[in-house]
Formats: sequence, C-alpha cells, structure tokens
Amino acid sequence: MSATLLAVALSLVSAVAYAAAAVAQERLASRSAGGTLRLLVTGAWWGTVLLNAGAALLHVAALKYGPLTLVQPLGALTLVAAVPLGARIAGRRVTVGEWRGTALTLLGLAALLVTASGPEPDDTLSLPQALAVAGLTTALIGVLARRGSRPGLRHATASGVASGVASALTQTVTVATTDRSGSLLSAQVVVVAVLVALFAAGGLLLSQTAYQGGLGAPLAMVTLANPVAAAVIGLSLLGERLQGGVAGFLLAGAGAVLAARGVVLLTRGTVARDSLVVATGQVPDQAPAPIEERGPGQSPVAFAP
Repeated sequence: MSATLLAVALSLVSAVAYAAAAVAQERLASRSAGGTLRLLVTGAWWGTVLLNAGAALLHVAALKYGPLTLVQPLGALTLVAAVPLGARIAGRRVTVGEWRGTALTLLGLAALLVTASGPEPDDTLSLPQALAVAGLTTALIGVLARRGSRPGLRHATASGVASGVASALTQTVTVATTDRSGSLLSAQVVVVAVLVALFAAGGLLLSQTAYQGGLGAPLAMVTLANPVAAAVIGLSLLGERLQGGVAGFLLAGAGAVLAARGVVLLTRGTVARDSLVVATGQVPDQAPAPIEERGPGQSPVAFAP
C-alpha cells in the first residue's frame, strides 16, 4: 500500500472514530440530569474518551504518511460520518440538506485528494521555524479572541487555527521521532511537543467559548480554518506541493469551495436539531411531532423524529 493510500485509510478510520465519539457524547449529555460530574462516573463516557484518544492516535499516524494538505482536509469527514450515525441513533431520517451537504463535501474532498497526493513527508520544521510559527499564531489568536469580543466566529476561527497549527507541529514531532536521525529528547522534539500540547489545549478551550453562541456556524468555521492553517504551513515551510500545476491549483480551489459549502450545509442541520431541543426540551428522537424542512424551490418534506 502506498503512503498516500495509507494516510487516507488512517484518516477515514480516525474520522469515523471521532464521529462515533461525538454522537455518543451528545447523547450522553442530553440524557444526563446531573451535569458533567455525573458523566465522569459512567463507563459509557469513558468509552467515548477512549474513542477520541484512538482517533487522535490514528490522525497522528496519518500525518506520518501523508502531507498536511491531504490529511487535514479529510477531518471534514467527521461531520459526514456523524450525520448517518446520529440519525440512526436518534431514530430519524437524514434530511435533504444533510444529504446535499454530504455529497458536496465528498466531491470537494475527492478533488483535493487528486491534487494533494504526495510522497511520505520527510521535512520537519526547524526549532526557529516552529518558534516563529508559534509566535505568529499566538499573535493572530490574540487578535481574533481579544478581550471583550463576543463568542462566535472569531473564537471559532482562532480555535481552528490553533488546532491546525497543532497538527502541523505534530507532524514535525512524528517525523523527527521516527526517522532515527536524531535523539528522541532533542530540543526540537521536546519544545515542539510542548507547543503541540499548548495549541491543542488552546484550540479546545477556544472552541468551547465559540459554541456558547450556538453550534452551527462556529463548528463550520472551526472545520474550515483548521486545514487552511495547516496547509499554509505545509505549502510555505515543509515543501508540500499541489499536483498538476495551474490546473491542479484550480481543481484544488474548486474542491475547497465545494467542501466548504458541504460543511456549511451539514452544520446547518446541527443548528436545526439544536433549535428543536431548545424549543421542546427533548432530544430529537423524543420530539412529539415531525420536523418540516423546505429546500430551495422544494415542497415541504416531513421527517419523522
């Protein structure tokens, strides 16, 4: 199996694991009357923690075999996988908008796969480069999440950037520790590993702040900003290239637009379900009446909860 195919396969399994964990956590949270502390003593919640940890390890492995421009966009597959999983568990049908979002996301990612395929990564960020990236990223996050700004898209963008940079730095740690060319405890590995932990934690905290004003639009922004930040580092500092010259660049741009549109449609479905919970005080499979959804130029279609 080629390095590219292995990276794609690992990314697919990682996305499914992340999606399963997210759906399970959502269901547990909606059914828990005792808050977060009560969840901590349930075996099911710790099962989702293990799923998340396994997904993260698979993602790290994918970064070993595939370029950032390939692996990071595939993170959008988490949303794609979460749609049928969530619908099945909730006992509802997948909406027309969700099917449309899934199709557009898959088409966009397919276009990106054609152009972003490349050899197994062997370049790493030097320590000065990693520190420069960390400094610029910290400054950008400070501007986006400055004090007094309302939680929302700016915090979501900051979260996506932090997570994308953490993945780029993770690739440096992974390649540096597996190529056997240096010490596992070199200054480069240790410092970059610390930066990974800081940016990963920062991305998580920023996302929680962003979601205070609603899930849909911030979730889309986090999903889109993450691969953009990672791709910028990969293309500018790690020697990654898009295949196919100008035509490949245009194809990648079209794929990115399609995938972005698909992500937005998928997150709109999340907003609709959140609104239902707020309005009825029930999770979707407990709602007493069907939901109506009208697409552009379509007749209303009823979906049983």
